[in-house]
Amino acid sequence: MQPNHIGDVSFWYADIGLPQTRRPSLTENTTADVAIIGAGFTGLWAAYYLKKANPALNVLVIEKEFAGFGASGRNGGWCMGTFAWNHEAYAKATSREAVLEMVRELETTVPEIIRVCAEEGIDADIIPAEELMLATNPAQLARMHEAIAHHELWGNAHRVRELSPAEVKQRITAPNVLGAMAVSGMARIQPAKLVRGLAEACERMGVRIAEATEVLSYDQGEIITPKAVVKAPIILRCTEGFTATLPGHKREWLPLNSAQIATVPLPPEVWEKIGWHGHELIGDMNNAYCYCQRTREGRITVGARGVPYKYASQMDNNGEPDAETIRRLTEVLHTHFPEAAAYPIDHAWCGVIAVPRDWCATVGLDRKTGLGWAGGYVGTGVSTANLAGRTLADLALNRDTAIAKFPWVNRRVRQWEPEPFRWFGVHLMYKLLRIADQREARLGIPPSKFAAFGNWLTGRH
Repeated sequence: MQPNHIGDVSFWYADIGLPQTRRPSLTENTTADVAIIGAGFTGLWAAYYLKKANPALNVLVIEKEFAGFGASGRNGGWCMGTFAWNHEAYAKATSREAVLEMVRELETTVPEIIRVCAEEGIDADIIPAEELMLATNPAQLARMHEAIAHHELWGNAHRVRELSPAEVKQRITAPNVLGAMAVSGMARIQPAKLVRGLAEACERMGVRIAEATEVLSYDQGEIITPKAVVKAPIILRCTEGFTATLPGHKREWLPLNSAQIATVPLPPEVWEKIGWHGHELIGDMNNAYCYCQRTREGRITVGARGVPYKYASQMDNNGEPDAETIRRLTEVLHTHFPEAAAYPIDHAWCGVIAVPRDWCATVGLDRKTGLGWAGGYVGTGVSTANLAGRTLADLALNRDTAIAKFPWVNRRVRQWEPEPFRWFGVHLMYKLLRIADQREARLGIPPSKFAAFGNWLTGRH
């Protein structure tokens, strides 16, 4: 059965309504102290902290569509405050202690986002919650133990613990659970509400946001748009998965597709069977993992990779996923929440996240050119973008702070391979992950070497 709604950017905008009008586009040449390309979480947080630090600063944000059109308004609503990246790679380039300092700072992003929302009057359906990663076969249980050990090794021992099947059942009813990893200090959000509220807060502070304005090119001190030229000594690129659409950046970060579905609101008797009263962020230990939340009005959203990548770094059409991806997501929903199988899927949508070649996010500023950037969050951008925005503000203002020296600052990695190699490599990786998941579930075997090879192939850790 097809969902009632497909695309339309995301369910989150169906929830609150798409913007009826766009903010004015740039039609005349202008100047700024800092110009930011992209009005998503990263760009808006950077603008917010720049104006907090210096209210007199002339800050301009340029957006091709509308604020929050990209991943910021389409994600799974997991505000995590944890790494999803290769800690070892950062430590190899700097030090273990430097990475641990960054881990500790990233943990503060969740309470910081909650604080700003309270201060600015942003209603984003925020509920403090834990992450529960379910293990439903022996291989997943082994990966769960590895994940717990990894968290403990890299500074999150106080946040992570293992739950027994009985402990999981006290919180949520899901079939075949052998255990779960619980990670504290997170929050569930409605992402479109957060990004819309943040944009409005920035405007109240005096930030200019130009929508419906495509950046054709940019270089030192100058941004070219269809009807205007912007002059600015500092230009910050905050385009995440859409970076590949900018001239000269097609191979810098791979735009990996991720898709979601949302059920209709489920009746109280279904929720009595499922539980989930703590609004935990629910995932699993599959190689091709999923991410789920219980929404404000009692829906279940389920996200996963689906068809992972379009040839030559192409973008989706207004968030429309393909039929096979919808089928796979529905299968995940019914596997973990069989009580929801009797109810229709209300919405399906997709978007892209940015993946660097080493799967490590970066933020930086070239002092000689004044060109800065941030992104490559690999799916943890809701909270990480806050730290990135704070870091960009400090770099732009040339402030000598601890966060301006973290291991991800000014980190450069090699580009992705040209086509058809990157398309083949990414699709082969996800095919191998699915084969591994199928074999592990069917045969009850230890973690499959198919997944290990697939991850090695694309640098994923």
